[in-house]
Amino acid sequence: AFELLDFKNAVKEFQELVEKLVTQKTKEKLGLYIKDNDEIDYEKFYAATQALFGAEVKDYNVKAFFWKISNNPDVRIEWCEIFGCFLGESDGMFPQLKEENMVFLLPKKKQITHTVVKRDDAIKGIVKVPNLDFIVTSSQKGVLTVFNKQKILFYFHQDTAWITGCDFLPQLKCVVAVTERTIIIWNYKSQNICFVIKPMENCLLCVCTVTMPKQVAKDTILMGDDKGYVYLLTVTSDHLALKKCKSKKESQLQVLDSKTFHIVKRKLHDDWVMKVQYISDLNCFGSCSSDSICSFVLDDIKRLEDNLPVKEFSVPKGVNAFTYCRKAKLIVTGG
Repeated sequence: AFELLDFKNAVKEFQELVEKLVTQKTKEKLGLYIKDNDEIDYEKFYAATQALFGAEVKDYNVKAFFWKISNNPDVRIEWCEIFGCFLGESDGMFPQLKEENMVFLLPKKKQITHTVVKRDDAIKGIVKVPNLDFIVTSSQKGVLTVFNKQKILFYFHQDTAWITGCDFLPQLKCVVAVTERTIIIWNYKSQNICFVIKPMENCLLCVCTVTMPKQVAKDTILMGDDKGYVYLLTVTSDHLALKKCKSKKESQLQVLDSKTFHIVKRKLHDDWVMKVQYISDLNCFGSCSSDSICSFVLDDIKRLEDNLPVKEFSVPKGVNAFTYCRKAKLIVTGG
């Protein structure tokens, strides 16, 4: 009886914590929130939840709960979700689907499921590779996928860290993805071969490939993190020893020390870097952030290797996304 009463009190305190978080996120959406010492970020939310319920709650469930509220403060939530339990279906699109791992949705008549797909997973990145006529996707909980006309290839990265983005390396013919602390390079033509570059100092949030036609047997990668840094990393076939690995049939996961790579980085923003992109038509890279002072940067990629001023733009409440239209020669940003 004492344990039951104690648990009910913990649930009550947790609901009060969630109410404060919802109020904060609602005000942030409306632009009415002013940061103070009582601000609830993920670290505070996780610590408070752990203090209330102990080891019974798992990191990924707390993280999913927090970001669910952050993305939509009005969404229906239940306290039991932090234990991985869900009382009802929130999406009525496919009532006939009882399993919750249907994250790959194709046209109505065809859906893709796979045994490695985790519960309540979500697609975080999707990239079309026109030259090879296929699509690369990455899911939050570690599934990398290559879709082509002949077959579908999967790789499952068994790590608790969430994947935050992906792209394709045209010279090395590999898929690149980033997690909170690592860089993943998957040789999709040999499904069992994967390289993991770690550790990274900060949480990586986005990634893209720098397309340079003159490069042979190497690719350059742009990344952004949660501290406002933009990274530049060149990976060669020698780094990955791809030729050597092709002859090996057994499953391989090779961990590479990030200190052995020359990684250039420069702090361009004072908040999260939401997206990076290399615009080959302009010979420039772009990066955007929720930072209101330096919201969008568009400049030569050489600026990452020096301390010269960059072309930057300020937008109230920052920039969350941008894209370039070749035909109109315009860049469009969304805040």
